[in-house]
Amino acid sequence: MNADEEREFREFVAARSRSLLHTAYLLTGDWEQGRDLLQTALASTARRWSQLRDRQQPEIYVRRAIYHAQVDRFRLLSWGREMVTDTLPDQPSAQGADWADTVVQRQDIMAALRRLPKRQRAVIVLRYFEDRPDTEIAAILGVAQGTVRSQTHKALASLRNSLAEPGPSAASSSTASGRGVIA
Repeated sequence: MNADEEREFREFVAARSRSLLHTAYLLTGDWEQGRDLLQTALASTARRWSQLRDRQQPEIYVRRAIYHAQVDRFRLLSWGREMVTDTLPDQPSAQGADWADTVVQRQDIMAALRRLPKRQRAVIVLRYFEDRPDTEIAAILGVAQGTVRSQTHKALASLRNSLAEPGPSAASSSTASGRGVIA
């Protein structure tokens, strides 16, 4: 780095370091870790300062370096936190798992979805199964965002009501499995 490039870099750091430190703090949640993260990103940027093509936008490069340094740090930290055990966590035992109840519950949910009007069903599928925002759902369905929200509200109320009352599959599963029958 020649003297002019070093001067440019020092001016950039002086002008933008406060904002960049704030970003690093928000990523780490700690001021000291944020300072370390910013220092790492600025050191990386200093090494490549003469290669930056667009000198008008070095902040974008530094912010990207901060983000990537944080991701690398997170990966390193999370790697060391793993603990080796001989049992898998959160695994139900093979004898305790009742897959029939899960299948019946899924069938009840699908039946309740099929009973919804088409627009309400579409809103529920787009929102909760495809994880789309209101604006995108409104554009896909050709309706206003308020309509999306009201249809979501009505559909969820209908689903809650239909799943709260015992349906025919819930009654048949309890008698078929022997539970709920007093002999």
